[in-house]
Amino acid sequence: MREDIRQETTKRVPGSSGPSRVLARGRAGFTLIELLIVVVIIGILASIAIPKFASTKERAYVAKMKSDLRNLATAQESYLGDNQVYYGGAVPNALFTYTPSSGTTVTITEATSGGWSATTSYTGTTKTCAFFYGSATAVAPATVEGLIVCDP
Repeated sequence: MREDIRQETTKRVPGSSGPSRVLARGRAGFTLIELLIVVVIIGILASIAIPKFASTKERAYVAKMKSDLRNLATAQESYLGDNQVYYGGAVPNALFTYTPSSGTTVTITEATSGGWSATTSYTGTTKTCAFFYGSATAVAPATVEGLIVCDP
């Protein structure tokens, strides 16, 4: 902690012809240089932290898209059990008991009684994820049946 620095100044009091009086003026606080150094340090720390935060958000968006595709797979199996064919319409729909997370767009690209494929995208990222199962045609970036794959 910093101690108060007192500076004494000699000042002539107006209207007096006598000897000068010594007036004490208290000065406490930080200098401009000290404040500028603190601002620079905060700026450096922020420039390190912000990119890490952005990559964390990107990973969260990808995790949300993968989760939505897993939930879609569960809903598709349920629909197949009831109707003997995979659902191939728009998502969400009253006929299909599946609703994706907010901000996530799910597109079912193909659905037959033998398989289905779908892609997801999210408003906060340019990445997409894809999944295909059974006899459905593979959708990029998915290349292995039953494995959810996202853009690198």
